[in-house]
Amino acid sequence: MIRTPWWARLATAAGTLLLLPAAGAVAATAATVISGPVNLLLVGIDPRGSHTKPLADTIMIAHIPTDRRGVYLFSLPRDLVMQIPAYPVNNTPTQRAKINAAMALGSRTGPDRYDTAQGFGLLSRAVGRVTGIRKFQAGAVLNFGGFRTLINTLGGVTMAIDQDVVSEHLKPDGRPRDRKPECRGHDNCPRPYIGVQKTYHKSPIAVRLQGWEALDYVRQRYGLPRVDYDRQRHQRQLVTALSVQTARSVAADPARLPKVITTLGSSLTFVGDTGSALAWAVALKNLRLNKPISVTLPGSAYFEKGVYLGEKLDPPARDFFAAVNRDRVALYLAEHRRLVD
Repeated sequence: MIRTPWWARLATAAGTLLLLPAAGAVAATAATVISGPVNLLLVGIDPRGSHTKPLADTIMIAHIPTDRRGVYLFSLPRDLVMQIPAYPVNNTPTQRAKINAAMALGSRTGPDRYDTAQGFGLLSRAVGRVTGIRKFQAGAVLNFGGFRTLINTLGGVTMAIDQDVVSEHLKPDGRPRDRKPECRGHDNCPRPYIGVQKTYHKSPIAVRLQGWEALDYVRQRYGLPRVDYDRQRHQRQLVTALSVQTARSVAADPARLPKVITTLGSSLTFVGDTGSALAWAVALKNLRLNKPISVTLPGSAYFEKGVYLGEKLDPPARDFFAAVNRDRVALYLAEHRRLVD
């Protein structure tokens, strides 16, 4: 029996469910030759139609070293201030903005028309400018509705709750919180909600969450000690939990996989640098990779003339990126264990 590769499990959790069926494909299928380190860009966006520009609310990188002895997950702050590179595809000029705007800028195809796959191209360039990663071998964009669908199809997800988190958006029963009278009918209020809130309590054991709960939990940042950096860690925890659970679920009942793929539908956009998703899976089917190591990059608020503009990464993050590009992450983290969650 062919063992489902860990890469495929990770990709499944992130949205590239197209890879899993191929893991059992006929051996004669032509496969992409994958050598050296592998970098995957995983992006989460709000559910939006083609008439609304997509914003990259979650930007996560999975790094697999050449020796295949591990998977390293790290995130970039969505509010990271940077010089977004020019994008000749749609004549977008170089501009200073938050990195999550790169998806929106690159996706524009015409007046009020946007293409997620095209936007991924500029976002990957922006992420490359920050990290030094010259190219991503593959990537996935999944809207948050897709994550909720995936979790519900699996019957929920069991994951760690490592700190008390109070929802900004939902009531305890999952309904949206009420809006302040002055904030009804428009989106110009930064924090428009009032009334009771859903609370996720820190637990010494993993907690079973429904789709709406898991999604709500990993989207919170207000009230957390490290704000967006805590949220990034929770998102990596969800990807890890989903990857493990998806692999177990499919192994126990292979018939569940087609249902999972079908229910995702247009929520998922897969982007491959070379080869098809099928070729990727066949090439990776024999890898033996361990559970991912989650890395929190150090960052802080960025101010100019006393005005908060967004986030910036601190110098140790640049050293970590250098280790990624030199394929020496394990050695670097052994000497800088405080970065490991």
